Amino acid sequence: MAGSGWRIDLSVPEAAQAVFEAALEAGGALSIGLPDGDGLVPLQVYLQAPPDAAALNASLAAAAEAAGTAVPEVRIAALADTDWVAESQSNLPAIRAGRFYLHGSHVTAPPPPGAIPLLIDANVAFGTGRHETTRGCLLALEGLAKAGFRPRRLLDLGCGSGILALGMARLWQRPVLAADNDPAAVAVARVNARINRAGGLVRTLVSEGYRHRLLRRSGPFDLIVANILAEPLAAMAAELRAHLAPGGRAILSGLLTTQERLVLNPHRALRLRLVRRLRLAEWSTLILHR
Repeated sequence: MAGSGWRIDLSVPEAAQAVFEAALEAGGALSIGLPDGDGLVPLQVYLQAPPDAAALNASLAAAAEAAGTAVPEVRIAALADTDWVAESQSNLPAIRAGRFYLHGSHVTAPPPPGAIPLLIDANVAFGTGRHETTRGCLLALEGLAKAGFRPRRLLDLGCGSGILALGMARLWQRPVLAADNDPAAVAVARVNARINRAGGLVRTLVSEGYRHRLLRRSGPFDLIVANILAEPLAAMAAELRAHLAPGGRAILSGLLTTQERLVLNPHRALRLRLVRRLRLAEWSTLILHR
């Protein structure tokens, strides 16, 4: 999308990177650089409209407090006549999450041997798989596949850009239902499925939680992945159990390590057993077994 835009530049300690990413990624297209010699990671956010300075400062102050670090210095610059999405994409290198190789269309190098490539371009609202919660889910999916788990009915609840649905489709070559309560996110997921030649395996729909009748008819599911937030995960524990087949697995993420008990307690009360947890920086991914 060409035209004038705005860019926010800041650098944060590597240990605090995940917290600042979470604070910034909803605001625009986020670009992440490599740590410098002082362990500072450069972050850039590309916006179409001028940023709300008060809201930005409040978000950064909250992130700094949560990470136990100082509020970073911020530079805001206007970008005249710039394709700001392409600008942000050009700074995003391909990343690995186990066998998964996530890259934008600007990356022309071939994927490593044995990798599972997923083409996901930067999008202002729905992410590119760089957050620890998405990486944790991808690693959990690969771990289940390596352990011999072979699900037949699969659900990605809160699918966003559809990365996890694509990962499931590629790992098991089985149909995946990808649902989100945001119609725009579902549209992005549908496009990504087509771009990755998985349109025949990934079916998208708009659903508030488990309410859509097609979702209800398609279960119970052998595998449910929900990368959402801690509070809705806890609130939907009973619905998850009702839609999870006996012997099935659930991968839950979108929660901080400090929120594990909040999410685990209602699921354990329903006799869902924690079989593995993955922790990446401040973020946790939980694998449950019914």
